[in-house]
Amino acid sequence: YYSGDGLLEAYVRIGNESVKASPIELKRLVLRGRNTTFDSQNSMYKVEDYAFSKLRERYKKWTGNSFDEKDLVSFGLATEQGYLTNAGALIADESPIRYSRIFCTRWNGLNKSGGTFDALDDAEYEGSVLSLIENGEAFIKRNTKMMWRKTSNSREEMPEYVERSYHEALVNAIAHRDYLINGSEVHVDMYDDRLEIYSPGGMPDGSNIQERDPVTVPSTRRNPVLADVFNRLG
Repeated sequence: YYSGDGLLEAYVRIGNESVKASPIELKRLVLRGRNTTFDSQNSMYKVEDYAFSKLRERYKKWTGNSFDEKDLVSFGLATEQGYLTNAGALIADESPIRYSRIFCTRWNGLNKSGGTFDALDDAEYEGSVLSLIENGEAFIKRNTKMMWRKTSNSREEMPEYVERSYHEALVNAIAHRDYLINGSEVHVDMYDDRLEIYSPGGMPDGSNIQERDPVTVPSTRRNPVLADVFNRLG
């Protein structure tokens, strides 16, 4: 921090330079200073104003148990005073966090300029992060080629992309994205030869991935409450 003329300014180190912190970077510095995360912060939204049918449905399917109202507090999704945390607001059926969205596009060709027409299919989704995962998977499946071959007594299906792989990629993209970047969203871009899933945000510690050895980078959860709930839901 530098002080001058009665003003206080914050700077962050980028490479060998000190750069004035942006409003988003200031939020990150405050959270880091408090040793907390975005998803664990309390929101202004009341529990009574939101439903959690997607959460209840998935919890019942995975554990065989019914989701109790008090579980919202024990999961870190709500406070005892009746307010949602940011994690709770992200998981609510009609999520009030409007930039929690996923944009999906099936491009025509190998890039975003396909020629006569650019896109073959596209969709935008918002709402509960659980719905985002389901809708993102459905879009990918709808635009995935399914090859198959006959066997002696049945047929063997060979999808272009394995469902488990893109399911895990979508879960990671949504669970570990940087929700401090307002106006951003997760992107799913499908091309003739590849599938790309983009999640807003860089390394949680602020370092550049280009300067790190991927083999030695430790596993860090940017949104530990959200990641824990996803783990509880399988």
